[in-house]
Amino acid sequence: MKILIVSDTHRKDDNLKKVIEKTSPLDMLIHLGDAEGSETKIAGWIGEDCDLEMVLGNNDFFSNLDREKELKIGEYRVLLTHGHYYNVSLGVERLEQEARDRRLDIVMYGHTHRPFYEVRGGVTILNPGSLSYPRQDGRKPSFMIMELDDQGKAHFTLNFLEPQYN
Repeated sequence: MKILIVSDTHRKDDNLKKVIEKTSPLDMLIHLGDAEGSETKIAGWIGEDCDLEMVLGNNDFFSNLDREKELKIGEYRVLLTHGHYYNVSLGVERLEQEARDRRLDIVMYGHTHRPFYEVRGGVTILNPGSLSYPRQDGRKPSFMIMELDDQGKAHFTLNFLEPQYN
């Protein structure tokens, strides 16, 4: 199973389209908020066999997306959230505690526009960064791929888009 994880595209969708083309075929696309109205477009860019999971970001003012979602990916219990309700800009401690309280295996969040990947006491916490407005050193647009191997074990890779110069 191959899953594309993105966040904070803020309606600047060219990089997202490129990443979908580059990483297809996909089994699932997870968008962790701040699509800002591109939800329907994104659904049209993925194949019929690709599931789409999206959550509400702090800039998704007119969206009916869920504030967060719990789902099962293989054997893993996963929380999708934008992260702003957990003050992730100050750290992931509240998010980590929420995962423990709910007995979750993986927590995915956005909001900070900075990639993050850490395993803390068996809980995987990750942020794919932003494809539109990256804020980490080097400011390269980023995304993550989650793959489940034949034994069902999850593997994560952080990927960067190289800037295009005309």
